[in-house]
Amino acid sequence: MRHALMYVGGFERNFPTLTTASTSFEGSDGAQHAYAPWPEGVNGLRISFMEKAGKKFVAVRVSDGTSDVVLHNEMVLVPGEHFGFGVHLSGTPTVIDDSLAVMKMLEDITKKNVAHSDELLAIRARFKAANTKH
Repeated sequence: MRHALMYVGGFERNFPTLTTASTSFEGSDGAQHAYAPWPEGVNGLRISFMEKAGKKFVAVRVSDGTSDVVLHNEMVLVPGEHFGFGVHLSGTPTVIDDSLAVMKMLEDITKKNVAHSDELLAIRARFKAANTKH
């Protein structure tokens, strides 16, 4: 499976207004910037992330094509652990082929967002079912 992480703005400026209908973010220049399109061939999870002060990147939204969940509690992304080694986040969507790392990320997101556990566990079940088909 191919997954993707996409930058959706600075946390402090954009998280309070983030919804599942969001398609743009307010940049540090005060202008609205449209989200980049998800890369072709991404058939797994789509994780939206924001940047917090201090260059910390946090997951804020999870989608799998069936469900789209805006998290109540952001989760700090840990390189290597959550999206594989040698992967660098940038302003353009990042494709990830490491399903084990993405599963770890989803499990950590679920632990931090108990209020969304039903939706996130349903995403996890679909993810696991799709991975066992290969």
